[in-house]
Amino acid sequence: MTPDEFIAAWKDNPLTERAGAQQWFSDLCDLLGVPKPRDADNYCFERGARKSGGGEGWADVWRRGCFGWENKKPGRDLNGALKQLTDYALNLESPPLLVVADRERIIIHTAFTGYPDEPREIRIHDLSDPAQREILRWVFTDPEKLKPTKSCQAITKEAATKFANLAETMRKRGEDWQRVAHFLVQCLFCLFAEDERLLPGDLFADLLKNAQGDPGKAAKRLGTLFAAMQSPHGEYGDHDIAWFNGGLFNTIDIPPLSPADLVELHSAARDMDWCAIDPTIFGTLFERGLDPAARAPLGAHYTDVDTIGKLIDPVVTQPLLLEWEAAQAIIQAGQGKKGPTRKARDAYQGFLLRLYEFRVLDPACGSGNFLYLALKALRDLEKRVQVEARDLGIPTTDEFLQTGPHNILGLEINEFAAELARVTVWIGDIQWCRRNGYQYSKDPILKPLDAIQHRDALINPDGTEAEWPVADVIVGNPPFLGDKKMLGGLGAQYVTRLRKRYDGRVPGGADLVTYWFEKARAQIAAGKTRYAGLVATNSIRGGANRKVLDRIVETGAIFNAWSDEPWINEGAAVRVSLVAFAATAAERPIVLDGNPIPAIYADLSGSTAEHENDLTGARVLSANLRAAIQGPTKGGAFDIPGVTARGWLLLPNIHGKPTSDVLKPWVNGLDVTRRHLDNWIIDFADMDEADASLYEAPFEHVRVCVFPARQGVARERRKRYWWQFNEPAPGLRAALSLVSRYIATPEVSKHRVFVWLNAATMPDKNLVVIVREDDATFGVLHSRPHRVWALKMGTSLENRPRYTSSSTFRTFPFPDGLTPADTKGPTEALESGAVLPTVAADRRAVAARIAEAAYSLNERRESWLNPKEWIERVPEVVPGYPDRIVPAPGHEAELKTRTLTNLYNKPPAWLNYAHQTLDAAVAAAYGWTDYTAQLPDEEILRRLLALNLQRPMPAEARKAIRPKAD
Repeated sequence: MTPDEFIAAWKDNPLTERAGAQQWFSDLCDLLGVPKPRDADNYCFERGARKSGGGEGWADVWRRGCFGWENKKPGRDLNGALKQLTDYALNLESPPLLVVADRERIIIHTAFTGYPDEPREIRIHDLSDPAQREILRWVFTDPEKLKPTKSCQAITKEAATKFANLAETMRKRGEDWQRVAHFLVQCLFCLFAEDERLLPGDLFADLLKNAQGDPGKAAKRLGTLFAAMQSPHGEYGDHDIAWFNGGLFNTIDIPPLSPADLVELHSAARDMDWCAIDPTIFGTLFERGLDPAARAPLGAHYTDVDTIGKLIDPVVTQPLLLEWEAAQAIIQAGQGKKGPTRKARDAYQGFLLRLYEFRVLDPACGSGNFLYLALKALRDLEKRVQVEARDLGIPTTDEFLQTGPHNILGLEINEFAAELARVTVWIGDIQWCRRNGYQYSKDPILKPLDAIQHRDALINPDGTEAEWPVADVIVGNPPFLGDKKMLGGLGAQYVTRLRKRYDGRVPGGADLVTYWFEKARAQIAAGKTRYAGLVATNSIRGGANRKVLDRIVETGAIFNAWSDEPWINEGAAVRVSLVAFAATAAERPIVLDGNPIPAIYADLSGSTAEHENDLTGARVLSANLRAAIQGPTKGGAFDIPGVTARGWLLLPNIHGKPTSDVLKPWVNGLDVTRRHLDNWIIDFADMDEADASLYEAPFEHVRVCVFPARQGVARERRKRYWWQFNEPAPGLRAALSLVSRYIATPEVSKHRVFVWLNAATMPDKNLVVIVREDDATFGVLHSRPHRVWALKMGTSLENRPRYTSSSTFRTFPFPDGLTPADTKGPTEALESGAVLPTVAADRRAVAARIAEAAYSLNERRESWLNPKEWIERVPEVVPGYPDRIVPAPGHEAELKTRTLTNLYNKPPAWLNYAHQTLDAAVAAAYGWTDYTAQLPDEEILRRLLALNLQRPMPAEARKAIRPKAD
């Protein structure tokens, strides 16, 4: 068929919609040279015609992976046709193109996930143009060619960048940032409203263009427009202005503008599609750009929608779906001869009322992405309910939905973030309504969002506990602020009041995020909410943080969790735990990391059919006390380069004592996992100021580099004793004075490695020190049983496991006779060079086997790290310190690559053999005669937990054993 023949046949054709649709489409296929619909599974007419309620199909034509197509008679409403396609998009497998046609015009809507809709209209007379026919062929053969060039995220980033640059320019002129930010948020909403045709024509763009040369005139006109948008009967020139209200334009305070500002704003209006901004990241990006206090750079990443959905789905969508399924059963049972019965209609209306009254609270809502996604989930669910109810014969209305911005509640301490949250919700909701064919709110367009409150979620100004609104569910991403950073981030006065108010509920040493978990638990216990789903750094699984999860499982249940997920916090990649909990797990599937299991424990591990390893019951053991100690916290610039230290070591002091008294080699985690950086540290221990000053050069350095910073700290002791470390760790010093070497491991590292350090070396706070000299202890720590235990009992930072003296070391059950209490006495050197602790006679053989294997492992590792052909050993300038290892000439680059991290990233065969030998020796010490490398980790944990529960615990320790699930 030629274009002329097609146009002649179908121009002003009188056939009815039903009579003409399929013949018209078949002729179009002939014109384009594409196949006709003849495959019921992949390409057909009337897709879904046999749906449960009878009637028409989901689409007149459907092609898998290409399009859903709805035909109407000329002159009919194509918006209604598009709505039918969007209603059934999921049933149609979410095709990338939605096409509506009335035989004389074809409109192609793009529906690619994450991309804006860029409609293309082709009228019947356009089909004589080969280029237009080629576009239509792509609909059938290559939809990707019609994909918009910019994603919604890219458009939002570009918009945020434009506004960030404009805000920075205005702030540099001395304008108040809050005044600037509020004005720009009003402008960006106007840009969105103009592109969504909520404002007439190009009104906002023309205002900016016509007043570019006169900033004063522009400011006056902008004020007039904003006032009109706030008014129920607003006018601007010859235009009637819709009533927006909502509070966004209650304050009109336009900062002084420059001609350049107006040019930038006009460029934003002219060049950008503001309909396409992405509400899931809108608030985050604009907060970064407009608030100078925002810490993340504008270009930093942000958390994706799917990850947030892992919390929204189990606490919002799935519970409501269960309720809808119950209502559906009543509706299906209530089908009479004349249609649905009163009982069926009541079930439908009752569920709609349930949706109308449903409330979601985000008590740390930030700029609103969780709130918007919760609202979107409710809107999507109600749309699904409308479609399914219609299929069951229930009369529905397409005009308004019951869900809307009234369903969400928020608390936010940052006033600007709270304002952005409201704008995020407004914009996102208008977009949702437009794209799904529903009427957005009117009179006013922006319903007040007073339920998003600007206030502290934890304590009131008078120190009393803040109240949270009653809500069906709580969701959110509370602030990640570690215990040690709370004083600096929040101030000593606030932190003191906070801890006092929650004393007995949140333990000392817990991170800030845990307070939201405890309050959500209390809301559930009080019957003020049903479910909660919150994000925390994955450190919530251990230490003081885990106490809040212990309390949650004691009074309720965790029913859904993701124990270790990637997340973006202030632009930085971190690892988090997503935790959903309730008063009981009854009637809900229990899911951990996407897998159904019988129970989830407080450390976010779970029971399985084969193993019941609730390691939250593991206890601190008496035999392990005081053997593992954290390195001291220096709290200032006490560290100096080695070249400086060696110069000072040769200087005389007026009292005749050597500088080596207060100057020591310093080792941190990177020195262990990479190569030693040759840093030293000034350590005055507990000297008074007068004695410290006698070591002239080190004292002067501390006076200049440490003293000024210490004057601004909150803790009085650190301010008064400014020449000493923050935490001098006297216990560690006393312990190290009794040994010639000690074992150390980084608190956080990709691989759990242990090394020997000379006792004259000062460890940093990020090293855990095990004060033992024997190779048997070194071997047990480096064995698979301890590694598996440490990974399970510890948390992680990003993707690097964390090791602590409390949760990982003090709970670990060493083999009988080889506990830290058993190995603290004298040692003996074996013929091989391995060092053996003094142990009971019947344990000497197994101890020796471990010591020999550990000694061999360490020797081989050291040979690889420091090949004798590549290094030179240089004695230090004063005796008593370990030799310095430096590259031999010509081997500098090669030696840089010899690190423990690189070694364990790609372990050579000899390293694997050495570890396997060590593992077998340690397993024999436990009496595990069935041990092989294939023994499951869960079985190893089961055996270790049983040992832990048999061993004595300190009298002052409390049990932390949770009753097993029935």
